Amino acid sequence: MKSALKYFVETCESIERDGLKKNEKIIETPQGAKVGLSDGRQVINMCANNYLGLANEKAVIDAAKASYDEFGYGLSSVRFICGTQSLHKRLEAAVSDFLGTDDTILYSSCFDANGGLFETLLTDADAVISDELNHASIIDGIRLCKAKRFRYKNNDMADLRAKLEEAKDARIKLIATDGVFSMDGIVANLAAICDLADEYDALVMVDDSHAAGFMGATGRGTAEHCGVSGRVDIITGTFGKALGGASGGFTSGRKEIIDLLRQRSRPYLFSNTLAPAVAAGSIKVLEMLKNDTSKREKLFANTKLFAEKIKEIGLDVIDGGTPIIPVMLYDEHVAGEMARRMMERGVYVVAFSYPVVPKGKARIRTQLSAALSEEDILYIVKCFKEVKEEMGL
Repeated sequence: MKSALKYFVETCESIERDGLKKNEKIIETPQGAKVGLSDGRQVINMCANNYLGLANEKAVIDAAKASYDEFGYGLSSVRFICGTQSLHKRLEAAVSDFLGTDDTILYSSCFDANGGLFETLLTDADAVISDELNHASIIDGIRLCKAKRFRYKNNDMADLRAKLEEAKDARIKLIATDGVFSMDGIVANLAAICDLADEYDALVMVDDSHAAGFMGATGRGTAEHCGVSGRVDIITGTFGKALGGASGGFTSGRKEIIDLLRQRSRPYLFSNTLAPAVAAGSIKVLEMLKNDTSKREKLFANTKLFAEKIKEIGLDVIDGGTPIIPVMLYDEHVAGEMARRMMERGVYVVAFSYPVVPKGKARIRTQLSAALSEEDILYIVKCFKEVKEEMGL
């Protein structure tokens, strides 16, 4: 065996030895409140990003099906050659209308949206100031650019101010943050961030992947939730979570920024266009959410019930007021064992450990969905209580 391959094998073996192997379970059904596993069991799903329960919504599926007859299966090309359909322009307009922004550009994923953002906008004369708990896609996107890099402590406005002061001589200063931090479920302090941006003449970029569709009174995201609509310059997000659960991403914001991204953003220029079926389904989702907040209301009723009940049984949780509620176990082996026992009881949860979360911060990240019933939630809490007692926690 070549020495490089031997090294790869040994690394995988060490991951498994340390109890950190990330196994994939095969599901044989559509995404929903319950999913069917390949072994024939039906389990309650508490770890999907299907916040609004739209991943198996009939109206969305019907829209996607209808698109095949009109627009085909795929474009086989990138946007500036022959890969743009009226469908894509309609989706961009729908996102802009929903978020209240000037314009929107589509990507194959939000990972690509973030990967194609910073390098396009920033040079070595500029600075990017990033929250320490930002998503991996923001971190990787920043690595691709030549701007000076500053990292501030999570949601720490005093530290953000200090970093902005350090970067004050940069031509462009860009503050980058998640809207809702995906591992902890806490909301960025966008009101204070926007105030600091105004003070230091900085741009604000927010990844709203875990917020678009349900955060804010009408689901327009963390800018609406924090009362700063119109003050965020760049919003990135995905159609792979609350907005249908399929795939695809976007960057939305100031026209001047979107215009430049269309000309120079590499993932946009060199990746195939979003599949027509995904675009059609996403348009339907935005139509449904534009004037109907019932699914959002159900989601937050479920979130409130679960947060109250899970605290009652004495587990250590982070409750940031969002549908992401991590059950903190700290030790990766304890988290893995709890997840295994919950699965035995028919509750699908996953243990998160390093490098997905910092060492010593292992957890089971639970995620609520509008698709769950009250009966589902009470059963999930009952199982957590039983497993906690069994493990002597």
